[in-house]
Amino acid sequence: MDVSDAEADRIFRALADATRRDIIRRTLTDEVSVSELAERYEMSFAAVRKHVNVLEGAGLVTDNRIGRERRIRGNPETLRTAQNLLAGFEDLWRGRIDRLDAILAED
Repeated sequence: MDVSDAEADRIFRALADATRRDIIRRTLTDEVSVSELAERYEMSFAAVRKHVNVLEGAGLVTDNRIGRERRIRGNPETLRTAQNLLAGFEDLWRGRIDRLDAILAED
């Protein structure tokens, strides 16, 4: 799976914030309105909407408009992309550690 550096940056920047991670958790199992999300946080509606916009820009949530209401749903496919990127880094580092172990074992 090819992911551009810019796309990976958007995903991981969005995931770096605890509120945004919580919004993803809340929207993976159910579609939730931005108003319903805003009730759960000690911040303004506008601040929650900004968090949702960042998540949407990273592809971590999708927006379904019903009239004037925005319904938000988590996007598991983008989370799988992040998981795959991290697994690639893990494989890289495990390979390096294995090579280092082999070099140390030679002595």
